[in-house]
Amino acid sequence: MRTQIAFDCGDPHAQARFWAQVFGTRVEDHSALVDQLVAAGRLAADERIEIDGRSAFRDVAACSDPSGTEPRLFFQRVPEGKTAKNRCHIDVHVEPEEKESEIARLTGLGATLVETHADRGPTTHVMRDPEGNEFCLH
Repeated sequence: MRTQIAFDCGDPHAQARFWAQVFGTRVEDHSALVDQLVAAGRLAADERIEIDGRSAFRDVAACSDPSGTEPRLFFQRVPEGKTAKNRCHIDVHVEPEEKESEIARLTGLGATLVETHADRGPTTHVMRDPEGNEFCLH
């Protein structure tokens, strides 16, 4: 069994790049499939865009771990922006001595630090990805 986590977002390709950098995974290359679908008439030409010199789906992107350890993250474009708190979120675990450098690295990638608390055990840093989705660093 494999796990995939799906995100609604405004820019699936930017989100895939961000999260691939968070986890040290890779953005999936769908260029061969996209080109095949367009050539077969199963995907409209305007649903194909170019990212880093390769064909890509306009409205979806994904990142995955080649080793299969981390779940696949799937990003799909939706017209509306995020309006409320997430009902679920991703927890990113790092060693205590690495937390401050990881916060700096993630904010450098476009995340924001929302709050820090230790009221329920280990210190947890609540952060948001570039589109405002909450995740925790602990």
